[in-house]
Amino acid sequence: MLKFLSKVKVEFNALDARAGACMEFLAQCSATKARESNPSCQLQVKRRTDDHPPQIKVTFVNGVEEVFDASTTSAQSIRSLILDKGQYLETEQMFRDAGEAWPVVIPLDELNHPPPSIKPRKAEDKKQ
Repeated sequence: MLKFLSKVKVEFNALDARAGACMEFLAQCSATKARESNPSCQLQVKRRTDDHPPQIKVTFVNGVEEVFDASTTSAQSIRSLILDKGQYLETEQMFRDAGEAWPVVIPLDELNHPPPSIKPRKAEDKKQ
């Protein structure tokens, strides 16, 4: 997960009952395997003393920042969203490295073509 990120900032009040997702996400980011996937990713923790809702702010390697409300979103959901966006970034980079235009533009006439029909094979054809 960290391989797609350049910075992670976790903000929460430790006494807040809503901080569970922040604690879990912080544990996931601190795991040896995660840290080894991107040792240059900055991990910051801001312990708050006010009633501000817990939040997780991530900066992707392309500079895009995203803030998650950790009081209403589970750590697993945040992790999944990061992995999905990371896969998108990898795909985009793969196209750019190959010299292809991004985003991929599919001509409208191709979108309107019906899919090719696939007929099930007959029992006689399977024996051959």
